[in-house]
Amino acid sequence: MTAPDFWPQIPYEGWKDTKDTLHMYTQVIGKLRLALSPPEPQWAHTALYVSARGLTTSPVPYEDRVFQVDFDFVDHAVSIASSDGGTHRIALVPRSVADFYDEVMGGLRSLGIDVTISIVPSEVADPIPFPEDDVHSSYDPGAVGRFWRALVQVDKVLKVHRGSFLGRSSPVNFFWGTFDLAYTRYSGRPAEPPPGSGIIHRRSANAEQICAGFWPGDERVTRPAFFSYTYPKPEGLEGAAILPAAASWSDEIGEFLLPYEDVRTAVIPAEDLASFFRTTYEAGATLGGWERATVPSR
Repeated sequence: MTAPDFWPQIPYEGWKDTKDTLHMYTQVIGKLRLALSPPEPQWAHTALYVSARGLTTSPVPYEDRVFQVDFDFVDHAVSIASSDGGTHRIALVPRSVADFYDEVMGGLRSLGIDVTISIVPSEVADPIPFPEDDVHSSYDPGAVGRFWRALVQVDKVLKVHRGSFLGRSSPVNFFWGTFDLAYTRYSGRPAEPPPGSGIIHRRSANAEQICAGFWPGDERVTRPAFFSYTYPKPEGLEGAAILPAAASWSDEIGEFLLPYEDVRTAVIPAEDLASFFRTTYEAGATLGGWERATVPSR
C-alpha cells in the first residue's frame, strides 16, 4: 500500500450512517466484556483493542472457559471463538442492529455461552435498545476498512507515547461508548467527578488524568480529529503553546483538537501526531502541578 492507504481519507459525512451502525455493533460486543470481565478502574475491563484485522475483545472469562470476539475488517465478519474449540462466524453486511444483536446472542448460545447484557446503548443521545433498533442498518465495507487502517496507525503512535511514561497509565483502548481510541496517564492523585455525574463518569473521572486519542467525529465536530484533555482542567490550559501548528483549543468541547486531515497529509504523519500527544501532556501536567519527578517521561 502507498502512504495515503496507510493514512486514508475518512470524511465524516461520507460514512456517517455506517459509522453510527458500526458504533452500535461495537456496543453489542463491548457489553459482553462489561457483563463478564472482572472490574478494573476507569472501566478498563470493558474496552476493545485494535488487532491486525480489526478490533478484538481479547479473552473474556466464562465459567471454566474463555472466549474471544473479533471484528475482522478485512474479510468483514465477526468471529466468536471459545477455548474449548468452538467457533461461530457472522458476516458483516448491511443489517439492522436488531438483527446483529440476535445473530451475536444466538452464536454465543450455540457455543454454550449464556450471557445477559445491557440492551440499552451507552453514551449516545436517544438510545434505541438493541432488539428494537431497525434504524441503524448501513455497512459500507470500504469505509469501515479505511477507518480501521487509520486506527492501526494511531494505535502505533499511542503505544509509543505510552511507552515513554513511567507512571500509572491505561492500555490503548477502543471505547465503544464514545467510539474512540484513547490512552490515559494518571498523576496518582484522586479527583472529584463533575457534579451530577452518572455512573460512567463517577468511575472514570475519579482520578487526575491526561487523556489523548482519536475519534471519527460527531454532530458537534463533523470531521475526524485527535483530542487531548486534562481532568480536572487546570487554569490557563486553553492558552498553552502546543504542536503542531494545526492543533488548537476547542471551547465547544473543552479539549485540544488536531484535525485528522492535517496529520494525514503531513510529510511524516506519525511525527506530527506524536508532537501533539507530547506537548498537550506537558501543558496539562505542568499547569496541573503534577509531580513530574514521580511520574516522569523518559
